[in-house]
Amino acid sequence: MTALILGSSFLASVLTWAGVSFFRRWAERFQILDLPNERSSHTLPTPRGGGLVIVAVTLLLGAVCAGIEGGEGGRTFLIYGIGGLLIASVSWLDDLHRVPRWVRFAVHATASAAAIAGITYWSTITLPFFGAVRIGAWGAIITAIWIVGLTNAYNFMDGIDGIAGGQALVAGLAWWFTCRGSCFPLDCLSLLLAATSLGFLLHNWPPASIFMGDVGSAFIGYTLAVLPLIYESRASDVVEGGAPVVGFLFVWPFVFDTAFTFVRRLFRRENVFEAHRSHLYQRLVISGWSHQRVTILYIGLALAGSLPAALWTRHVAADSFSCFAAVALLAASLWILVKGAEHQAASRTRAKAQDTGASRDQARDRSTRGD
Repeated sequence: MTALILGSSFLASVLTWAGVSFFRRWAERFQILDLPNERSSHTLPTPRGGGLVIVAVTLLLGAVCAGIEGGEGGRTFLIYGIGGLLIASVSWLDDLHRVPRWVRFAVHATASAAAIAGITYWSTITLPFFGAVRIGAWGAIITAIWIVGLTNAYNFMDGIDGIAGGQALVAGLAWWFTCRGSCFPLDCLSLLLAATSLGFLLHNWPPASIFMGDVGSAFIGYTLAVLPLIYESRASDVVEGGAPVVGFLFVWPFVFDTAFTFVRRLFRRENVFEAHRSHLYQRLVISGWSHQRVTILYIGLALAGSLPAALWTRHVAADSFSCFAAVALLAASLWILVKGAEHQAASRTRAKAQDTGASRDQARDRSTRGD
């Protein structure tokens, strides 16, 4: 089965790269474009919806592997696939025409309910200082919040070139390293996700020639939210209460950025449902960082959080406390970096204003002497 998964993943990268090339030309022809506005991080009309290829290739090749594997793993993939197809469908419609927020939420909730009912939910969560905490039926509610939350958070974070694909590539590889060869369909889905993300990144790396759109970002967010549920239900060596921790650590930069921004906007009494440009990654771009620099930073942060988590799941070198401590330190470093970048940008703006004022005064003096 391992050879089939590796071969399918290589094929997935090639098919995604080629499919996105075709889709970009099709989107340009039919004017499926993301037009710049005051909240955009891009300046030119750019084709969007390329994530539809990620969805198609992942589900198609995953279904082939599931059909060959059969059994409980095949059933698990079917449940995941139904939810993923629901998420992708409403998101594709939203890319074409605005879909009411309540409709999107209803579909997201339905997909999460299907995953909880058909796969599992978390009844135990590992917390620093407390160890494995049993939460019983409350786990179903927490799991639903996790799935719906990450599905939307991933959409919010897909705001600059390469960042969403880069995080998916890292998380997919981290999940595959965690369970390779021992937990279908987790090993298959994780490597397919990494492969399709890589194929898409070849078009989306700064400067991007196409965007994945809501169809891609929401689908990836849903997939990364469900993978730890599959890990909980299918893996034989799961650390008790560890699946939620691993799921979080593999995508922690996106979760932290979204949660921090949400809470900050609440305290500032802003409308949290209104589009904005106050995510940490957006603030770095506004401060003068390039898309490529910010994307590389977030990929590095994802790698830094994924490595100790992956080692912990394989009972090597790390524990849950050290994983959380490492992420807390990285999160604090990111906040300090953003504040430093904003301070430097403000200093440059003041210096430029002073230079402009000085030049204007000199011109006025010369004019006065000439009179």
